[in-house]
Amino acid sequence: MERRTIGAAALAVGAVGLGCMPMSWAYSSSRQRGEESLRAVHRALDLGSTLLDTADMYGPFTNELLLGRVLKERRQDAFVSTKVGLLVGEQHIVANGRPGYVKRACDASLRRLQTDVIDLYQLHRADPEIPVEETWGAMAELVRAGKVRALGLCAVGARGGRRSGTRLHDMTIRQLQRVQQVFPVSAVQAELSVWSPEALETLLPWCEARGIGFLAAMPLGNGFLSGRLTPGEGFEPDDVRARHPRFTAEMMAANQPIVAGLRRIASRHGVGVTPAQVALAWVLAQGRHVVTVPGAKQERWVGENAAAGGLRLTETDLAEVAELPGALGSWD
Repeated sequence: MERRTIGAAALAVGAVGLGCMPMSWAYSSSRQRGEESLRAVHRALDLGSTLLDTADMYGPFTNELLLGRVLKERRQDAFVSTKVGLLVGEQHIVANGRPGYVKRACDASLRRLQTDVIDLYQLHRADPEIPVEETWGAMAELVRAGKVRALGLCAVGARGGRRSGTRLHDMTIRQLQRVQQVFPVSAVQAELSVWSPEALETLLPWCEARGIGFLAAMPLGNGFLSGRLTPGEGFEPDDVRARHPRFTAEMMAANQPIVAGLRRIASRHGVGVTPAQVALAWVLAQGRHVVTVPGAKQERWVGENAAAGGLRLTETDLAEVAELPGALGSWD
């Protein structure tokens, strides 16, 4: 697989990574199977999808524990990215950016992951009660202590950004400008896909101009762009899509032209090329500093996603994607 570099530290990873969250968190729990997920992680590493993206809150904790079982055997094959800053309660999630907590959380993640160093440690969300510089300073101390190789920041969520009346990523860029004064940012993680292209407006260019890697989260639109979801099929109550305005039966039906367009492009690239692969290839075409991180929990989908790293879209393909209708049912 093509290798791409993240940030000034030139950390090399496969262009297509593996988002591990669906194995333990946010999607239908009845379909989460540990042994199947372990096989998926091993398959990703075999195919060169070296970036394994997790967080202490996924589960919580169980996602890191699962990856630790793989890393115990194959640490040299993997690029480990985990996150800190969010605590999961009974019915809520809160931010904690206190320096002492950050240091304890890092030690706990290292134990669960069964490694002595985290390649990329990301701030999941800034704590509104703590200056972000203080949180970032504690994370920088972890780099100096040899427990972390590089630091990253996750973008502010879509709903929070849009409620403020500003452009979606203005708040994230302000945070980045502040923490850059403390310690270099190696990577920014934010949603980027054919049906959520907002990062192209300001955030992606901002990162490119500063040599910062961009980790494209949800590049398949929570699975919609794969073309494998049926409008009206419903989701389990614990699945984030059960509460997402783009996943009502009406909106899923209304957005089918997006999938149809991806399927048209896929058909031009040969038998077996899928809409999901076109969607991932489109993300990778947005810049050499972009690494796409699709979530998956089965070997089959890991293999399909990894193969997208070798798909090269033509100018005609890219122009056709640009002409696809915008997604309906946004947070607005």
